[in-house]
Amino acid sequence: MTNKQTLRQLKILIVEDESKLLNLLKDALRNYFASVITAKNGKEGYTKFLKNSPDIVITDIMMPKIDGLTMSQEIKSINPQTPIIVLSAFGNQDKLLKAIEIGISKYFIKPFDVDDLLTYLSLLSQKIHEQKTIKLIYPFSFKNSSKTLYKKNLLVKLTKREKHFLELLLRSDNYTLSFEHMTQKLWDNEVVHINTVRTFIKRFRVKTSKDLVSNVSGQGYILNLSKNNI
Repeated sequence: MTNKQTLRQLKILIVEDESKLLNLLKDALRNYFASVITAKNGKEGYTKFLKNSPDIVITDIMMPKIDGLTMSQEIKSINPQTPIIVLSAFGNQDKLLKAIEIGISKYFIKPFDVDDLLTYLSLLSQKIHEQKTIKLIYPFSFKNSSKTLYKKNLLVKLTKREKHFLELLLRSDNYTLSFEHMTQKLWDNEVVHINTVRTFIKRFRVKTSKDLVSNVSGQGYILNLSKNNI
């Protein structure tokens, strides 16, 4: 899966009281993320965090009502795993130390290069993706950390090849796997008859569901995800 595709699965919250910078960041990130949520102060940011459960938070420090570090501390008390990126117009050592103590993921000093921010977000998205449980069509989910498939809370026992097939689908653009790429990866470039592939897919569907993986006419197979992931 490309980094751009992992970003498109994520929601990001930007909390910044400087309207020009807020709009700049929103415009720069909206083509990469599934959703870009904005707030103009720490109080509004905290409220929107509770409402939207973003995967990543970017925040300024000096803001009205509630400052960025106080807001970050509140967010971390609710979800310690949420990555928070802090923006600051100055390198105040005390504030930097407090940010580290809170568990801030990254500290950017203004002015900063938006491309540097995007590069970091791309790397961060990979880490989030590796830790994330991906919701497939109900009642299936896939845990990236352990590379395991679950039906509700029950483990679905897959063969090594079946597990590899599922991982290939998850890493493929648009979750679509071509017949050629599938046979190349799953059968190590051996000449594979179409009936062998059909039998493999049939057995996979018996273990899982006929709706989990669909045929794409003339192309291959597509993995069906929950609408919450799109």
